[in-house]
This record gives sequence, structure tokens and C-alpha cells, in this order.
Amino acid sequence: MPAKIIVKKATEQADLDTVHAIRHEVFVIEQNCPPELEYEHEDVSHHFLATVDGEPAGACRWRKTENGYKLERFAVLKAFRGFGIGGELVKVVLADLPADANYVYLNSQTHAVPFYSKLGFEVSGPEFEEAGIKHYKMVRK
Repeated sequence: MPAKIIVKKATEQADLDTVHAIRHEVFVIEQNCPPELEYEHEDVSHHFLATVDGEPAGACRWRKTENGYKLERFAVLKAFRGFGIGGELVKVVLADLPADANYVYLNSQTHAVPFYSKLGFEVSGPEFEEAGIKHYKMVRK
């Protein structure tokens, strides 16, 4: 069980490199997502890095879109899953959004819908496929 989970905004290049390495491991290698899809919208996103006892463990980002504020690319390395890191990432990202962020949404992989539901998101619309993986759009209640 991890002693200390820290989630911080990644602004320094070293932290951004770590964020990208985590996402590459989870999405490109583990889930076989095309790299060109994984790295879209990097320059307009706000990135976050989770560490466990000082070790890189997870990453995510948010960005403003024409529809609202989109939470994306939640990734936790295999060795760190099941310890609450994903929930900490979501909490920190939500707290970082602007005060006027009244429409917050994400595209959840189908298996993760119960996780996001517990954190205040609800399914909006039918299941769809993105990067060869089944997803549901979810909106913050």
C-alpha cells in the first residue's frame, strides 16, 4: 500500500517527459493505441503527474474544447493500480478547472464507467469506438 500519493501539475519539461512516458506505456504499448492519436492536442492541454512515494505512477490532462472542459488520458501504470491514484488524479484535475467550467466531460473506456460514475460523472449517449477501444461519453453531474 502506498504511503504517499502526490498529484501535481506538470509544467517542467522533465515532468512532461514523465507524463508522456506513462501515457506511452499504458496507451500505446499496453492498449495498442496509435501514437499519433495519443499525442494530439498536447500544446493546449494542462498536464498532471501522480507519484507514489516519489515514483512516477500516473498521468492525465484537461483541455478546453468547443463543447466545454474535457478530461483526458487518465493512465496509471500497472504496478500502481488499485491504490486510489486514478481518483486522486480526477480530484486534482477537477480542482484545477476554471471556476466557470460548467460543462465538464470525458470519454471513458467502457470498463472504467463505474469508476467515473463514483466520481460524479454520468453516461451521456451510446457506446462508441475510439482508437479501437469501446468508450462512453460521460458528463459531470
